[in-house]
Amino acid sequence: MSREAKADTRYTQERELSWLRFDQRVMEEAWDESVPLFERLKFAAIFTSNLEEFFMVRVGSIGDMALIRPNHVDSRSGLTPARQLSLILQAVRPLYRRRDKLVAELEKRLRTCNICRLAPNELGQRERRQADRFFRDCAGPILSPLVVDSHHPFPHLPSGQRTVVLSLRREGREHLGLIPVPNALPPFLKLEGQGLRYVLTEQIILSHAYALFEGYTVAAQAVMAVTRNADLPPEDEESETEEDFRAHMKKLLKKRARLSPVRLELQGNLDEFALAHLQNRLGLEAARVFHSKAPLSLGYVFALEEQLPKESSALLYPAFTPCWPGALAKKEPIIPQILRRDVLLYYPYHSMEPFLRLVREAAADPLVLSIKITIYRMASKTKLVEYLAMAAENGKDVTVLLELQARFDEQNNIRWAERLEEVGCTLIYGAEGFKVHSKLCLITRRERGAIQYITQVGTGNYNEKTARQYTDLCLMTAHPGLGSDAAAFFQDLATGNLAGEYRHFLAAPHTLRPGLLALIDREIAKGEEGFLFCKVNAVTDRVLIDKLAQASQAGVKVLLNVRGACCLCPGVEGLTDNIQVFSIVGRFLEHARIFVFGKGEDAKMYLSSADFMTRNTQRRVELACPILDESIRRQTARYIELLCADNVKARSLDADGEWLPVPPRPGVLPANAQERLMEEAAREPPAQSQEPEGLPTFLSWLKKKLEWE
Repeated sequence: MSREAKADTRYTQERELSWLRFDQRVMEEAWDESVPLFERLKFAAIFTSNLEEFFMVRVGSIGDMALIRPNHVDSRSGLTPARQLSLILQAVRPLYRRRDKLVAELEKRLRTCNICRLAPNELGQRERRQADRFFRDCAGPILSPLVVDSHHPFPHLPSGQRTVVLSLRREGREHLGLIPVPNALPPFLKLEGQGLRYVLTEQIILSHAYALFEGYTVAAQAVMAVTRNADLPPEDEESETEEDFRAHMKKLLKKRARLSPVRLELQGNLDEFALAHLQNRLGLEAARVFHSKAPLSLGYVFALEEQLPKESSALLYPAFTPCWPGALAKKEPIIPQILRRDVLLYYPYHSMEPFLRLVREAAADPLVLSIKITIYRMASKTKLVEYLAMAAENGKDVTVLLELQARFDEQNNIRWAERLEEVGCTLIYGAEGFKVHSKLCLITRRERGAIQYITQVGTGNYNEKTARQYTDLCLMTAHPGLGSDAAAFFQDLATGNLAGEYRHFLAAPHTLRPGLLALIDREIAKGEEGFLFCKVNAVTDRVLIDKLAQASQAGVKVLLNVRGACCLCPGVEGLTDNIQVFSIVGRFLEHARIFVFGKGEDAKMYLSSADFMTRNTQRRVELACPILDESIRRQTARYIELLCADNVKARSLDADGEWLPVPPRPGVLPANAQERLMEEAAREPPAQSQEPEGLPTFLSWLKKKLEWE
């Protein structure tokens, strides 16, 4: 019998059902009356987007498993793939109903604020003329209506694309009509007049569809969207070819666009003929067809925000601008400040600007020899590439390890790879069979004949957009030991050596999991005096789950802050009694990873790019970096303290896998960790300018050249 079949499932739960409970938590934010009204609609949009990705990746993957290994037994749930799929599809349907009710309620409330999504039959005469002009001048000329018959085969429908579908009649025969909604069209038409009144583009097309099928009678019509499997087969992701890897990835992206359907969504009512025809053509059983009263895509909500009237500020969170950290003097160069002391940035409470300035300074610094960086995701517009290009043009040795297999960001990364190569940067595309997910930047300088390292290690991507929305840690240090580890790490990546061992770093796939297990064993040896805290996005790695359960049984107090899926069920009598799990879903996406083993001065403290997931510990290149500076350790401990004190947005996981509100304690005031962190960041006293001894003369030139404020 396989190891998976023998696994103890008394304190574990199915991963996908756990993830759905997390997405349900996102939807709870949209029901929360304390959240500003338009922000609640955005949470409904996030829930919908999350669910789409869930079907593309997780349902697609399990569907593949059901075909390839139908008798495989999941180690966390004891279920076969077919049984997993059945439970997932059952769990999703009530989420649709609750989401539909939610969107209807929110839109009803927004109408009282003169923010209205209108159906075509609600338009006044003037608004109808505007919609007609939009259809005639913008939409109509680029539409491609199609009647599916023997001469016109069923077309390929890209994943997520909205399509108007019609059940047609002519001469006693039934036909299927399709009108794909072009991506080139805006998602909605803003109507003239006061307030914000708008109509969705697919609804305008739907209301004019009858005119596109002259000679046919429209019996029923709806808007549909197909969700396709986006999980490329492992043999494709890891295939070795002699062709350029960038070209290989371009081919795989085209292949992904044509992968099998995993879900059909419908808004509107189709008759039996049209629905059966669609299911047959797409190869989907009824359990994978979901009817929605809300729009199939709510992504337009974020574009809608830009159109809100000025008087709508009360509908949004109070404005917050990431702060310049108090540890750094804003009007002084960054490099000498990092050489004096470690600095920790906590996004989005702190701005990403100090790190970007560091790279920009390094690009112009005559003492800098090289810049090396690993990149997993970047914004579509980024200063970082500009500064790396500047460094290469200034003669620095710039090496960029750019992961082309970052799911859904592949095309963006390919574009940046081409740009960086054009300016003379050395490009490395990941590692054979492994995604490089670590976040590491190493700047090497030579001053007075000695090598200096400035190392930046983070928990999140070098993405200026998400750094304003995700909570992440960014450590900048001149610690020589960490710099030496970073230099060895980059050398190992360049030579394809993933089995490197380092003095300070724990690195997947070779030393991260064994290192974590050893650190947990260290606490197990302390018995009831043992303690560990881990903040991660997910806990699914069966080996780590079993070790945490072992720690609990030894009396170790285990506290886990898990944003998303958690396959470990806490509080199971005799097995996980000493484990507590809590989650925070709020204004910002919790993304930082922090590991703490032990208490006080004895504690081993790490920040990391890795979650407690098998893909992170075994199939990716990840880093966990120790926090060695005492002031940074205190700063990190303060962050943890605020997270643990949250009793507003926090939810506690029970033994049945349900997220429950943190019970109130007598005399304890409401505490929202994210709000407290915003307040504390805004109150940080500014650092005083300091002229270090022996300041190189080039720094005065550098300061003027870069025009610091």
